[in-house]
Amino acid sequence: MLDDHDRRILRQLQAEPTLKAAELAERVGLSPQQAWRRVERMEREGVIRGQEAVIDWETLGFAVRVSLRVTLDKTLPRAFDEFLEAARAVREVTEIQTFLGRVDVRLEVIARDMGHWTQVYRRKIMALPHIADIEALMHVSRIKVQEALPV
Repeated sequence: MLDDHDRRILRQLQAEPTLKAAELAERVGLSPQQAWRRVERMEREGVIRGQEAVIDWETLGFAVRVSLRVTLDKTLPRAFDEFLEAARAVREVTEIQTFLGRVDVRLEVIARDMGHWTQVYRRKIMALPHIADIEALMHVSRIKVQEALPV
């Protein structure tokens, strides 16, 4: 599906997503038109889904990061859907993942400080519907964050 030129393009775009076509082409050994056509093809095929800004939440004053493992009361038919809909509305929830197993959902939550975290937890998280069990894991440090794929 991907040849060496495509992989080089992806490596360059992962490292520096704002590269201009001419710079990208020079780095991967293609003409600007060839490089851009390949980028457009990979976008059409869904290999490249877009570009996004990576925000450093701590720089913006959000010093607390908590991962919540949530088990839902699945005896109610719409428990999953209603929980997810309500969780999406909590502004401090930055990520929602679903799982198979004892834990149904993982929420990534940010807060400015412990006082703010306590307010978010008590007023917003505990108000989410159909929670049977919840476990909070406080982030201490990030050892490795890798968004780039080894292409």
